[in-house]
Amino acid sequence: MIPLKREIDQIAKDKGIDRKVIVGALEEAMLQAAHKKYGAEKEIEARFNDETGEVELFEFRTVVEQITDPDTQLLIAKARELDPEVESGDEIGVKLPSAEFGRILAQVAKQVIIQRVREAERGIVFDEYKDRKGEVVNGIVRRFEKGSLIVDLGRAEAVLPAKEQVARESYRPGDRIRAYVIDVNKEAKGPQIILSRASIELLNKLFESEVPEIYEGIVTIESAAREPGVRSKIAVASRDSDVDPVGACVGMKGSRVQAVVQELRGERIDIVPWSPDPARYVCSALSPAQVSKVIIDEAAKSMDVIVPDDQLSLAIGRKGQNVRLAVQLTGWRIDIKSESKMREMAQWLAKAVSVVDGWGEPEAEILLNQGVTSLDDLAKCPVEMLMQLPGIDEGGAKAVKTRAAELADEQRRLDAERAAQEAAAASEAGSPERSS
Repeated sequence: MIPLKREIDQIAKDKGIDRKVIVGALEEAMLQAAHKKYGAEKEIEARFNDETGEVELFEFRTVVEQITDPDTQLLIAKARELDPEVESGDEIGVKLPSAEFGRILAQVAKQVIIQRVREAERGIVFDEYKDRKGEVVNGIVRRFEKGSLIVDLGRAEAVLPAKEQVARESYRPGDRIRAYVIDVNKEAKGPQIILSRASIELLNKLFESEVPEIYEGIVTIESAAREPGVRSKIAVASRDSDVDPVGACVGMKGSRVQAVVQELRGERIDIVPWSPDPARYVCSALSPAQVSKVIIDEAAKSMDVIVPDDQLSLAIGRKGQNVRLAVQLTGWRIDIKSESKMREMAQWLAKAVSVVDGWGEPEAEILLNQGVTSLDDLAKCPVEMLMQLPGIDEGGAKAVKTRAAELADEQRRLDAERAAQEAAAASEAGSPERSS
């Protein structure tokens, strides 16, 4: 095989580039070099001869009977030595000696070839990864650049920006990593593949890979919420009544969910059943806390959730994490209240409505069930709404609202005094004892 042909085939094989792209790069390089040697105004064409393995250069000249411009014309007698059938006025290609190119022109040709090969490589990588957006890929951490991780994916390098990293995770060069492809951008330096370890989509994809029922579409992830590296919640549903969606995701002895937890380096994951009933769904989302009662405000898309006193801290979670994830998961605003707090509130509401003869705790309970869960709510309650209750007229409704506003101020004052006393007691308990 001719050396140049062998080199072309080898580059095409090693780089995975179409042979025509390399041949085109060679022809373009030789054309640029020829124009640099003979002049840019010359009409020159470069062709790769597959038989000889050379890039041949042809300068096109006009065939004439008598030369008036020796740079662009050729006598018909000489032209017929190249092509016996040529006629005056025809264009004919005269082969130029390509062996005359010096070291500088060869360097120009080399640079053009390198550039075209790189462009072709970038195009191949972009075409390969543009369709992998939304997939989980495996790679090896290579280096750090301004807080970002550069990850080797094999044929390409990807970047894991600082904002897409998990604070509790640390990597060193050479570590293996799995990440979610959130975007692939085509840039001058080559395709930029953006990865994420913090996205909710990574959580979903990991479950899809571990749970066959999700991959097959029998079980669906209806919603997910995540605080990367700490805790996540997913809500799942089943299209088959015989398949328990939560059980499918947990797996035998927790094997499936533990595989995801291990990949996310110990991130806690709650799997809850999705429900079309908002109250049932919110109760599930707040698990493992037990819920006593739910008061729904459809218009405001909010819920007051009442829990036993011993479940309050569990429902709220550390630094409010459990209820915060439940809000993200369900899309409802959730206000957690203890049973004792609601009993206390019922007493305040009963005081407010007692300005109406015969009214007391039963009416307060009705208001609570209608979503009036504070004195401020009652003070702002429309008169028309209160008048819908039995045994109250417009005057009575206005009296209730006025009394509720007064009691709200009193309640705030008492709460402030209680808070001050608790702060003082805590300060006193924390100070060292004075020696006598």
